[in-house]
Amino acid sequence: MHPIRTTETLTLIHHLLSLLLLSSLTVKSFIGRWQILRSKLTSLQTSLAEISDSPHWSENPLLQDLLPNLLSTLHKTNSLSDSCHDPSFAGGKLLMQSDLDMVSASLSALLHDIDLLLKSGVLRQSNAIVLSQPGPGSAKEELGFFIRDLFTRLQIGGIEFKMKALDSLVQLLIEDDKASVLVAKEGDVGYLVRLLDSSNQSPVREQAAMAVSVLATSSDSSRNSVFEEGGLGPLLRLLETGSSGLKEKAAMAIEAITADPENAWAISAYSGVSVLIEACRSGSPVTQTHAAGAMKNVAAVEEIRTALGEEGAVAVLLQLLVSGTSAAQEKAANCIWIFASSTEDFRVSILQEGGLQKLLQLLQESLNSDTLEHVLRAIYALSASPSTAMTLSSSSSFILHLAELINNGNVILQQISASLLSNLSINDSNKRAIAGCMGALVKMVETSKPVGLQEVAAQALVSLLTVRSNRKDLVRDEKNVLRLVQMLDPKNELVCKKFPVSVISAIVAGGRCRKKLLAAGAYSHLQKLSEMDIAGAKKALQRLAGNRLKKIFSRTWRE
Repeated sequence: MHPIRTTETLTLIHHLLSLLLLSSLTVKSFIGRWQILRSKLTSLQTSLAEISDSPHWSENPLLQDLLPNLLSTLHKTNSLSDSCHDPSFAGGKLLMQSDLDMVSASLSALLHDIDLLLKSGVLRQSNAIVLSQPGPGSAKEELGFFIRDLFTRLQIGGIEFKMKALDSLVQLLIEDDKASVLVAKEGDVGYLVRLLDSSNQSPVREQAAMAVSVLATSSDSSRNSVFEEGGLGPLLRLLETGSSGLKEKAAMAIEAITADPENAWAISAYSGVSVLIEACRSGSPVTQTHAAGAMKNVAAVEEIRTALGEEGAVAVLLQLLVSGTSAAQEKAANCIWIFASSTEDFRVSILQEGGLQKLLQLLQESLNSDTLEHVLRAIYALSASPSTAMTLSSSSSFILHLAELINNGNVILQQISASLLSNLSINDSNKRAIAGCMGALVKMVETSKPVGLQEVAAQALVSLLTVRSNRKDLVRDEKNVLRLVQMLDPKNELVCKKFPVSVISAIVAGGRCRKKLLAAGAYSHLQKLSEMDIAGAKKALQRLAGNRLKKIFSRTWRE
């Protein structure tokens, strides 16, 4: 509508409002309903006066739809007023009540839209409704105004305005990382969530799902805003019944929302456990990945973890280990680890579903360090079962792979691999086969972080040093000997002394391999540690001294 026509329309509305306000005072029938109508007409008159005072109201395209609708509603109201003033009116009473209620509802909706438009402030800006998107470095005021403008179009406009507003909103959220915080503050996230309802047209629903998904994954404040506005329930319904594209967007948002432990519990409140499992079972690769991530998040809650087990989550997750994307495998392995670490019932279920074999297969195939970490942790938890520990202990390929990870993996993989080596009953043949990882284990003993690394590395070394040839191999490398002796030095505060002491004691347990340790100065350090009552130091000192003490006693006897 042209600005001049918009002005003419507003003039007609003002005139018609004045007539209706006067006639509502003298109406003879349905007086109660007309009192309600008069209140709404008065509010409209006030709001329209504020519109007239706004310098650029006539340029706003939203009013080009809103004002004609208001004029039409007022004409209907005026016609009903004439009928209620006519003493000879013979129309049906119930029909008149219904017609009055309908125009009252229409006036309420129009009043809401006008007030929303006024509060947004867009009527005070020239060409506000067609503002170009602010750049990444724009001021907060400019960006905030643009966001209020978008949500005004979104709530008042028809399908065309809604789609353009949603497109602009999604573009803004994707291109500007900081925009999500302002959208949560300046926009109406609750209205955006309501657009996810199945009653909305498909294009609107799909773009709204994209906007909600980006909000949920962008920042803590925008994620919390989506959750607090009740977004989790509609997102779970989308994940259950939406199109493939909607399911993917919903799964992303659900994973992000449940990453907050305080939100994870709500999955059960919305009956979301079975929805997540089904999404992992039959969704697209993207949906499976994010649904597995959400499942991993909520599995931390004991009650939900139990429900997941009862609904058959274990079998679905184990299948993802085999057929899922790399990202899905990582998240599924993480969830399996959580299950395996919780109860014996879960460990039994995982083993009955062939979980150990699937984990071992993924351990061999995956190149992702995070996936390997979760797989190793899950295997470690399963090794609490004697039968599983026996299977792992006798698997040469598994033992060799642990040694490979100790030599070349990151520190976390090294630590878990060493833990497994120290806990398993490995035969001497396999211990000899992995002697090449002892140097890496020695380095781990002198590394203070992460907590527990020194202990498991020392334990793994002590286990490997029960084989005579391994003891020889270890001391043959002078670097290993120097590292161990330096760790014994009481001045070296980075290493807990009982760990290198236990390794030294294991090296000299067979009565050999002493010369290099003695030459490197191990004896004097052990003497001091023995005087300090360090666990195992006296025993290690006695073993290291060996023939030296015999010679001293022999010389004393001869003298």
